[in-house]
Amino acid sequence: MGYKVKFWGVRGSIACPSPDHVVYGGNTSCIAVTTDAGVVIFDAGTGIRSLGRDLTAKGVAEAQLFFTHTHWDHINGFPFFTPAFNPGFKLRIHGARLEGIPKGIQHVLNQQMEAPNFPVPLGAMQGIASYEDFDVGTVFHPYDGMTIRTGLLRHPNGACGYRVEYSGVAVAHITDTEHRPGQPDANVAALIQGVDLMIYDCTYTDAEFPAKIGWGHSTWQEAVRLARANSVNRLAIFHHDPEHTDDIMAGIEAEAIRSWDGAMVARDGMEVVLA
Repeated sequence: MGYKVKFWGVRGSIACPSPDHVVYGGNTSCIAVTTDAGVVIFDAGTGIRSLGRDLTAKGVAEAQLFFTHTHWDHINGFPFFTPAFNPGFKLRIHGARLEGIPKGIQHVLNQQMEAPNFPVPLGAMQGIASYEDFDVGTVFHPYDGMTIRTGLLRHPNGACGYRVEYSGVAVAHITDTEHRPGQPDANVAALIQGVDLMIYDCTYTDAEFPAKIGWGHSTWQEAVRLARANSVNRLAIFHHDPEHTDDIMAGIEAEAIRSWDGAMVARDGMEVVLA
C-alpha cells in the first residue's frame, strides 16, 4: 500500500523566488497526496506547475483537485498546469461554497484566465472533466477506499480544511485559518484528531500574531499546541510568510523541533511517506 504527501508549494501570500528563499522554497500552496487508489491535489498555487510536469513524466492519467479557497496564492499556478490541457487527462475540480466564491469554482478559474489577465482561456484546458461546488461538511469518496472529510476554517471570505483517510492512515490539511487564543476551534479539532500528519497554517510566530489578528492565519506554536492536544503524530509547518527568509525559517525549525519532536518545516519538493 502506498500513501505519500509531496509539497510542491509551501509559501503563503505571494511567490518569492529569491536567494533568500532557496532552502525552504518560494512557490505558493500546492500539495499532492498520492495513494495506490489515485492522486488528490490540494490548491493550485505556483507549485502546481512542477507537479504537472511530474504527473506527465510518470504517465498519470487522472487526478482530483480540491481548493481550500480561491485567494490568489492558491489559484495563480493553475493556468500553468499542463496536464489540464491534455484531452487524454481527466481532472475533476472541487471547490467549496464559500463567501468568497459566490458563483462557483469554474467562474473563478475562468475569470483568472480571461483577457486581459491571461492570453489562453479556460476552455483550452480540455483535460478538465468536471467542476463540482460543494457545501463545507461534505464527505467525499473520490477513489475506492479513500474518504475526504471537510470543515470550515476561519479566514477572510472563508476557507475549507480537509482530512484524507486511506487504508488506516490520515492526513489533515489545515490552511488558511486563524486561531483564537484559548478558544479551540471544534472544526479544526475534528479534522486533525489522531492524524498521522497534520499540515497546518503557520504563517506567523506567536510574537508576530497580535499585529496580524484578522488576517486569517495562525502560528507554529499554535500548531504544536493543537498537535499535542489532539494526538497528532507529525506536524508539517506550512504556508510560510514571504518575509520569512531561509535564515528565519531555519530558526523557526530549530525552535519548533525543540518544542515538539514531531514537528518539521515543509519545503518545496519535500515528500513524506506515510505507508
